[in-house]
Amino acid sequence: MGSAKKSSNTARQARIAEMRRAEEARSRRNRILTITLSALVVAGLVVGGVLVVRSQTGDSDGMESKGDGTKTSGKFVTGADGLRTWEGDLGRNHVTEKVTYPVEPPVGGDHNQVWMNCDGDVYTKPLNNENAVHSLEHGAVWVTYTDAAPKADVDKLAAKVKKTPYSLMSPDDKQKDPIVLSAWGHQRTVTGADDPNVDKFFEKFVQGEQTPEPGAACTNGLSQ
Repeated sequence: MGSAKKSSNTARQARIAEMRRAEEARSRRNRILTITLSALVVAGLVVGGVLVVRSQTGDSDGMESKGDGTKTSGKFVTGADGLRTWEGDLGRNHVTEKVTYPVEPPVGGDHNQVWMNCDGDVYTKPLNNENAVHSLEHGAVWVTYTDAAPKADVDKLAAKVKKTPYSLMSPDDKQKDPIVLSAWGHQRTVTGADDPNVDKFFEKFVQGEQTPEPGAACTNGLSQ
C-alpha cells in the first residue's frame, strides 16, 4: 500500500510539473505574440503617418522632388507679339530645397509647399522663387522689376497690382529686363506701366486657362 501511495504521489507531482511547464510555455507564447502584434501596430502607424504627410505635402502625383529640376524640361518659344511661352514640362512637386530654374524669374517648376500671398500683394524685397512659383500655380500674375525700371512705372504697376486679386509684385535684380510679367508657363517684357501689353497680360493670365490649380488660395500663405 505504501509503495502504491508513493507511486501515486510521484505521478501526481509529475503531472502537476508537466502542467506548470505547459502553462509557462503558453505564457511565453502569449508574451511573444503580444510583443509581435504591438510591433506590427506601431510599424503600421508609422507607415500610415508617413503616407498621410506625403499626401498632404506632395503634389498631384504624390511624389517629392529633390529640387534638381528633373521634372522640368523644354524652352521658351517667342510669339510674334513678344509673348514667351514655355514648351515642355514644368515640374509641380513640393520641395524643401532650393530649385535651379532655367529662367529668371521662373514661370513654373517644382516649388515650396507654401505660396506667397498674391491677393494684390506688393513686396519691396526680392522673393524666394520657390514660394512665388507656387503662387503662379494658383493662377497669379507676378510683376518683377530691376533698379533700371523708372520709379513712376514701378508705382503705377504697384497700384494696378494692389487692386488685382491673384497678382503680386516684387523686385528682382537677377532678371535681364527692367520690367517682366510672368504667369505659369508664360512671360513677357514690357516697356513700362503704360505698355498696352500689361493689361492684355493681366486679362489673359490672371486665373487664366494656363492655371494648374484654378481657384486655389492666394491668401493665408507666406508674406514678408
